[in-house]
Amino acid sequence: MAGFSGLAPDHRHRLSRRRCSVASRNDAAVPSKNRLFDQVWLLLMLPPLFWASNAIVGRAVAGAVPPVGLAFWRWTLGALLILPFAWRHLRADADVLKRHRAVIALLALLGIAVFNTLVYLGLNTTSVLNAVMMQTGIPPLIVLMSFLMFRDRVSAVQGAGIALSLAGALTLISKGDLGALVRLDLNPGDLWIFVAVVSYAGYTALLRRRPAVHAFSFLFVTFAAGAAMILPFYLVETLGGRPYEVTALAIGATVYVALFPSILAYLCFNRLVAVAGPNRAGMCIHLVPVFGTVLAILFLGETLHVFHMAGIALIAVGIALATRRR
Repeated sequence: MAGFSGLAPDHRHRLSRRRCSVASRNDAAVPSKNRLFDQVWLLLMLPPLFWASNAIVGRAVAGAVPPVGLAFWRWTLGALLILPFAWRHLRADADVLKRHRAVIALLALLGIAVFNTLVYLGLNTTSVLNAVMMQTGIPPLIVLMSFLMFRDRVSAVQGAGIALSLAGALTLISKGDLGALVRLDLNPGDLWIFVAVVSYAGYTALLRRRPAVHAFSFLFVTFAAGAAMILPFYLVETLGGRPYEVTALAIGATVYVALFPSILAYLCFNRLVAVAGPNRAGMCIHLVPVFGTVLAILFLGETLHVFHMAGIALIAVGIALATRRR
């Protein structure tokens, strides 16, 4: 290894272990002071519940709160709220963050700016049921993105799973009328959601390049960078006649999505990865459509259709195949 050539083998080994320990210190599964925060079942439930509620809020305020404005103020407020907790860690992690600014910018673009803005845009013209069910296609798409980015091997069974999941997503987009795909008679909201799902799959696959910094440092930097990327589009939306008006509804929605689907969901998911491992943690994504369906029927009066069941069945089989171990 570069930089170790002048050391004896045992010294090189100890130094390598020490560096690895420092690099991974922030993600280690050390017990927390609050035992409740180490309960895997709770950590599995909270992130998908918060993410599903994000779709409910986005659909509920559609038309009253501009989508790009909601996305911009969500991440701006989230960054401001996390800054007091991140400040001392940002100073310690400054050099590492600067060296990895390119990958951090790409992660902020895919997982913060693009994904959430397109979800809010899509929810203006599509249902919560379609939005949350299409998000179940993220796990098999992660397999595909890992192959495209890092040439991770994909078996024939995994390839079939990816194809089935995409077929399920297309079933949801076309509302069961596959002829609509040929006629291009599609709901633009469903297309926005589909692009958002692809973007988040790319973000998740790229997380392996995340620098070894404190969780609060990473959270603040990606939130702030994502908000900065959204800013030009927010200005265009405002100048185009859809300003973010400071009303009780807008403020309530913004505060909720900044606290729960953003900060708390992310912190819980990070902790889940630490105490249960990434494979078990990824299973929580499958609970998003479960919570989303129940919440959409209870609070928005949406109706479950046959094409929803067909699409989710294809995606479920695709997930089982695409995430199958070799």
